Amino acid sequence: MDKGNYSLVTQFILIGLTDQPELQLPLFFLFLGIYVASVVGNLGMIILIRLSSHLHTPMYYFLCSLSFIDLCQSTVIIPKMLLNFLLKKNTISYPDCMTQFYFFAFFAISESQMLAVMAYDRYVAICHPLLYGLRMSYQVCSWLIGGVYIFGLTGATAHTGCLLRVFFCKENAINHYFCDLLPLLKLSCSNTYVNEVVALTFSTFNILFPTLTIICSYVLIIISILKIQSTEGRSKAFSTCSSHIAAVGVFFGSLTFMYLQPSSSSSMDQGKVSSVFYTIIVPMINPIIYSLRNNDVKIALKNVTKITFF
Repeated sequence: MDKGNYSLVTQFILIGLTDQPELQLPLFFLFLGIYVASVVGNLGMIILIRLSSHLHTPMYYFLCSLSFIDLCQSTVIIPKMLLNFLLKKNTISYPDCMTQFYFFAFFAISESQMLAVMAYDRYVAICHPLLYGLRMSYQVCSWLIGGVYIFGLTGATAHTGCLLRVFFCKENAINHYFCDLLPLLKLSCSNTYVNEVVALTFSTFNILFPTLTIICSYVLIIISILKIQSTEGRSKAFSTCSSHIAAVGVFFGSLTFMYLQPSSSSSMDQGKVSSVFYTIIVPMINPIIYSLRNNDVKIALKNVTKITFF
């Protein structure tokens, strides 16, 4: 396509979750509350893990990284979304849109890989407790964390690089509340075959590979738990894993619904609802899931509170 024959789009209009005026203010306060809860929860978890020496273990090292990813993911999406609820015309410039998409992709991919790493950590802790210190040493943990961010960086760069070669020259209304890949490709006036192949390839890898890793880890974990003789031991082991399983289910379920379905089988409106879960709800509930069912976190919170106020 000859770029010179078209007037290229310099800004997009974000349609948002709804175009009904009476819902804009209630939704603003709803998502403002969710964002505040996400920031307080994730930032609080990071600070708590940093301050509590008995939480300086691989499990909480990974949880601290997950909280950082969730905090950043919320900040990439929600502030612009809140602003759009208050404006009559919800616009975003082309550079800002590409930047938002890049960081969204980076943190979404990083989260999926981080959840797989956390499942592997639980597998080693429960199935090979005597080798845990060796297999999950500080150096190994650092490599795993580095690998998570490398996957995120590679995927985000590939998606954004392919998106930058696409021309937007007619429609500029994105049927979404942020700059996501599939709604953007629907606005393209150039061939998007390469983008679709790259999107399918990376989405399959970044969803199926972590999912298979998690499933295999937990199958082995369950087998190992069933061999435990004491009821108390089984209960403790299941309690350790249940919070992670809950977080994984919500995140990968909504992500799969958005990216691994044929485009003809679901509308963008359904995709927007699904996106709310992995971009907004999951970052808010992760600190709750990992703290309410975790005695170590509760004890650390009590100790830090005592030190702070007494």
